Amino acid sequence: MIAVALRNLRHRPGGFVATFLSALLGAALIMAFASLIDTASGADAASNESLVTTASVGGGWCLVIVAFAVTSTLTLAVRQREQQITLLRSVGATGPQVRRMIVGEALAVALLAAAVAVPVGWLLGRVLVNLLHNTGQVASTVDPAFGPIALGAGFGVTLLGSLVAAFATARRTGNQGRQRQRPLLRRIGAGLFLLIGANCAVLTATLMDGKGIDAMQTAGQAGIWASIGLALLAPELLRLVTAVLGPVVRLFGAPGGLALRGPRLSSAVMPVLLFTGIATGTVYMQGIEDRAAAGQVEPDYAQDIQTLNYVVVGMITVFVAIMLVNTLIAATTHRRREFAQHRLAGATRGQVTAMVALEGVLITVTGVLGGLVASLFTVLPFGSARADRLWPDASPAAFALVAAIAVVLTASALIQTTRRTLHGPATAAVRA
Repeated sequence: MIAVALRNLRHRPGGFVATFLSALLGAALIMAFASLIDTASGADAASNESLVTTASVGGGWCLVIVAFAVTSTLTLAVRQREQQITLLRSVGATGPQVRRMIVGEALAVALLAAAVAVPVGWLLGRVLVNLLHNTGQVASTVDPAFGPIALGAGFGVTLLGSLVAAFATARRTGNQGRQRQRPLLRRIGAGLFLLIGANCAVLTATLMDGKGIDAMQTAGQAGIWASIGLALLAPELLRLVTAVLGPVVRLFGAPGGLALRGPRLSSAVMPVLLFTGIATGTVYMQGIEDRAAAGQVEPDYAQDIQTLNYVVVGMITVFVAIMLVNTLIAATTHRRREFAQHRLAGATRGQVTAMVALEGVLITVTGVLGGLVASLFTVLPFGSARADRLWPDASPAAFALVAAIAVVLTASALIQTTRRTLHGPATAAVRA
């Protein structure tokens, strides 16, 4: 079955392109942050501390987000091939053989992605060191290094993460019906992450009250854990938003009815929610800190923390934004046959495009609102601890900008991919 896996990737890469891109970008980020430890080995004590701190915090959060992204895109890739897997089972393939095929494909994709990520990680690592040079946190005499730690972390984490994700995904292929009806493990995981986020929020508002900039340590974690927890509840959140907005969507006639009856693209909600939650929480947290620190004497490491916040969140946000577009393109392209069936039933290209646009509205509203809730796990307790007020004195403009970016990314990915998918005769797409 390993040979079958390699042949599938050569002739029918399909949804594994999304997994490849997620693994590539994730490996590059991990290599970039890990290269700071390679750089630290030849640096002075102060530079060493800044490099190791940035590598530990940034690399740790990249690891969490990347593992989540690879798992979600790999699951999407396997679900898109349910028909092929069913065919293999019908001609005599056993469950273990199918699982070995999926694991083999995942490992081949991960190895290729990690290899391609090496020059990208090298470049990003140099950018990080130069940024630390410019802010005075690392001596200008310290030269960037890219060695065994960066390569080992990039390849090791990517291969191990893909292997774990592949085993988890392959295990579900033999029990797909019950998996849909009993998503118990997903909900337990969501509850666990939300509890961790809530615990960090409580610690921020209580134990870290009056600790100044140090409160960022727990406040930032609260929003990220909450974002992951709510992202795992994407199917439930999407059903809730669909039920509330359903009457409005039906006003658009046939496209609205098709959008409400179509597949629930909960996998697309996850990156929207992560993007909105992490970006909003960190931007407002840093804004609260900047206002609280005005006119005060800040500790020497305040600049380190500010730089770290913007660097880590900037990189993670870009990664999640690419993951968002990547997931939407993969999910929409896979619906070529469904779109063709709608057209053969009488729907025009414009109506199909309108249907997808309305689905995009439901996805975006769910992700943005979920991300807003997740960001409050960071903003409210940090505002209480740092500024002695639960609701921060901040403009909603930052959140509006984040939401607008989410809307533009979602709409452009969905509509452009749908238009390309609708090219050609519908009969040919149905036979494909």
